[in-house]
Amino acid sequence: MATEPAATEALAAAPAAPAVPSLVDRYFTRWYKADVKGKPCEDHCILQHSNRICVITLAGSHPVLQSGKTIKSISYQISTNCSRLQNKVSGKFKRGAQFLTELAPLCKIYCSDGEEYTVSSCVRGRLMEVNENILHKPSILQEKPSTEGYIAVVLPKFEESKSITEGLLTQKQYEEVVIKRISDTAAVS
Repeated sequence: MATEPAATEALAAAPAAPAVPSLVDRYFTRWYKADVKGKPCEDHCILQHSNRICVITLAGSHPVLQSGKTIKSISYQISTNCSRLQNKVSGKFKRGAQFLTELAPLCKIYCSDGEEYTVSSCVRGRLMEVNENILHKPSILQEKPSTEGYIAVVLPKFEESKSITEGLLTQKQYEEVVIKRISDTAAVS
């Protein structure tokens, strides 16, 4: 019986087992585009898989993900003639996919406070799919932005797959940008 407290103390002093990485952390590399189209804090996250497919999501510092914002609706209707929902991809060569530039709009997010945010592709390539689930339940965009709340999936051209990360920030660089942003706003206040 005397060994029980010693064993309990040893367990308490033992270092915690490392957390198991999430599916996203395990299979995707996170890249960031800060201040998209010059709009402060409108940051996007690009999750790049080893097979070069990119999943477009919102970065954690995006105003839509900040507390107090409520998403009223999301629209993939970019203009009167262009809807990302009309994207129909088929076959091995992904025929019918809409081609996107880095600044191509993917969707518009409308918040209950009247704010409107346009999410851009940030990556050149073919639009493989858009997430229709966020149209019916916009809250998943805020609850699970890196998984079920993604915006779209883009497939860069094979020749460009190495160069798509030029102009994007790594996780560490992005964290430095956010810290600088916070310190700048604190200094102004």
